[in-house]
Amino acid sequence: MFGKSTLLATLGLAATLLLAPAGAAFAQARDAGELHAALHLTEAQEANWRAYQMALESDPVQQARHSSAQMMMSSLPTPRRIDLLDANMQADLEVMHRQGEATKAFYATLTPDQQKTFDRQTLPPPGGGEGR
Repeated sequence: MFGKSTLLATLGLAATLLLAPAGAAFAQARDAGELHAALHLTEAQEANWRAYQMALESDPVQQARHSSAQMMMSSLPTPRRIDLLDANMQADLEVMHRQGEATKAFYATLTPDQQKTFDRQTLPPPGGGEGR
């Protein structure tokens, strides 16, 4: 059985993940303009780039859901907080999958050299921190 400290740590981690911006690990970990410039896209690839960027944009509905959940957390009993976190994490997972599919679709349109550049530019920094 889990101890009290394990449950509290799990709830804290889940709340942190819930309130983190979705999609941050994809193209937003690096400046999109810098990535765009480094890829040297052809005219034919520009429409794919725009579709890719649109797929990664923040969703106002998701942001509203996160804000609402954050405001409700302190007034909910623990079982309802867990249910809310679970529902929000499932919705965030769906967004992540959609963004992942958009990333793979865009990546497939790149040349092998562009793919290497994309891989290098979007690699998370060591230790999982933000920035370079």
